[in-house]
Amino acid sequence: MNLSRCARSLGAGLALLLSGHVLADGMVPDTSVVIVNEADGEASVSVTNTDATLALLHVTLEDIAEDKEPLVFVTPPLARVEAGKSQLVRFILQTSEPLKTQRLKRVIFEGMPQDRKPAEAGHARVGVTVRQNLPVILHPKGLAPNRTPWTGLAWSLKNDQLSVHNPSPYVVRLAQELTLLPGNGSALLPRTYVLPGETLNVSANGATATSVRLQPATVYGFAVPHYEAPVES
Repeated sequence: MNLSRCARSLGAGLALLLSGHVLADGMVPDTSVVIVNEADGEASVSVTNTDATLALLHVTLEDIAEDKEPLVFVTPPLARVEAGKSQLVRFILQTSEPLKTQRLKRVIFEGMPQDRKPAEAGHARVGVTVRQNLPVILHPKGLAPNRTPWTGLAWSLKNDQLSVHNPSPYVVRLAQELTLLPGNGSALLPRTYVLPGETLNVSANGATATSVRLQPATVYGFAVPHYEAPVES
C-alpha cells in the first residue's frame, strides 16, 4: 500500500494532533504530512493559494536537530501561484545508500502576497504571511506500513528516570504529556517524536508506575485513542 496515497484518504473531520498543519488562508498543502517512499524515489504535494491575490510560494526543507544528513530536495523551491490556483511541489530523494529506517525532516510552505494594495496615506499596514510547517517522512523500500508503531516502544522506570526506547525502524509520533499508572503521576517528553533506535530519558517526578498512558498519533498526525504500555522497573 502506498503511504502517500493513504494520507489523502483520511476524513477531514479528524483532529490534527502533531503535524503543525493548520487549515487557514494562504498556501494550503493537500496533505498533513509528506511521505516519500524510497520505492518511488519521490513524492508530490499540491499546494493551493487560497488568498484572493497572486502570491509567491516559498518552500523550505528543514533538518531536525537529530538528523542533519541531506537526503531530499524540493522543486520548485519558489513559484508564482495565482489566486485559487495550485502548484505541484516535488520531493526527490538523493540518498547515497538505501534507507534502513524511516527518516524525519520538516518542510515549510510559505505564501508571500505580491499584489497587495499600498497603504492609504496616514494608515499603517502590517504584512502577514501564513506558514504551514509539516513533517516529511522518508520511508525505506521494502518496509511494510505500520499503523500502530507506538505499540513497539519499550518503557522502563529506574532511579526516578522514565526511559522510552524505540527498537523499531519507524518514527513514532505522540504527545509529550504522559500519565504514570496507577495513580496520577506525570512525565513530559522533550518532543513529539521518537526516532528509530533512539532512547529518551525524562524525570518521573518521584512517581512509581507499572504502566504509562500516552496519546499516540498516526504517521499523518491524527490523534487516536489513548494507549497504555507496561513499564519495566
